[in-house]
Amino acid sequence: MSMSRRTFLASLSATSLALSVSSCSSDDAGSDGTKIRFGYIADYNGASLLAIADDQGLWKKHGLSASYKTFVNGPIQIQALGSGDLDYGYIGPGALWLPASGRARVVAIGTLTYADRVIAKPGIKSLAGLKGKKVGVPEGTSGEMVLQLALREAGMTMDDVKKVAMDAPTIVSAFSSGQIDGAGIYYPLIDNIKQKVPDLVELSSTKDIGGSFPTAFVTAGKTGPSEAKVVKVLQEANDWRAAHTKESIALTAALLKVPQEKVAADASHVETLTTAELVAKTKDGTVGKWLDGMSDFFVSTGQLKKAPASTSFYAGDVYTKAAA
Repeated sequence: MSMSRRTFLASLSATSLALSVSSCSSDDAGSDGTKIRFGYIADYNGASLLAIADDQGLWKKHGLSASYKTFVNGPIQIQALGSGDLDYGYIGPGALWLPASGRARVVAIGTLTYADRVIAKPGIKSLAGLKGKKVGVPEGTSGEMVLQLALREAGMTMDDVKKVAMDAPTIVSAFSSGQIDGAGIYYPLIDNIKQKVPDLVELSSTKDIGGSFPTAFVTAGKTGPSEAKVVKVLQEANDWRAAHTKESIALTAALLKVPQEKVAADASHVETLTTAELVAKTKDGTVGKWLDGMSDFFVSTGQLKKAPASTSFYAGDVYTKAAA
């Protein structure tokens, strides 16, 4: 039996600082003395806006400064927010159950992502082929989400496989060395696995399953005086990214210290929207429907007891006002 979610998240809290690494910092202090501690995951979704904000001087423009830390997943960032070690963070769709459960608040939608896959070792040709097999999954993330969705579509449940809870980097090494038979995991980490297992099988993807899978920027606690400025930085970086795809890929690659072609491959699984589009979709309820859909899914998996109103954890009013 796998450890309970409560125990798992408690263990994440204890190890969050050990698993995070300071990446970079903008000016030492903003003009109003506010320094923002921002967490991110080392992929295009999680890092691109922060790379752009630094390059374009957006923090300084809005009287702020920022330091960044990398994390291996969203749940660890939620724990860091709760313990006061971070001010803002980035999460993928698989971790949206945490703000929906009241542990954080979404201040901005980042992208729609379709990078998640269920993969298997060569020779396994279907989800049914994973029955009784060891499948690695980073609990509480989009890797777990895509596995649950894929199994459901195949008429199976998590009980049909031997789920092995491990963090995403461990899945890369475990799959590559043959310790597990399959995994719920995502790009760009799948590209890393392919370097050692080029003939791995992609059994299912979020793109094939269908639906909208939003990424998000989150914070904890009540709205602070600098929140509108932070959201404005994210919005301006978002629009710069939409207008400068190649340059955004280059800046992200520089921040992550990886080849540009790897970031470009990662970006190919991402749907970006302009701030104007996100404002419009917030006002017409589309973003709310995306979040409601995720909450309904998390209710079905037992991660949420009931689906809350999206307005209870998405600060859409802050987002739209910041863009005005």
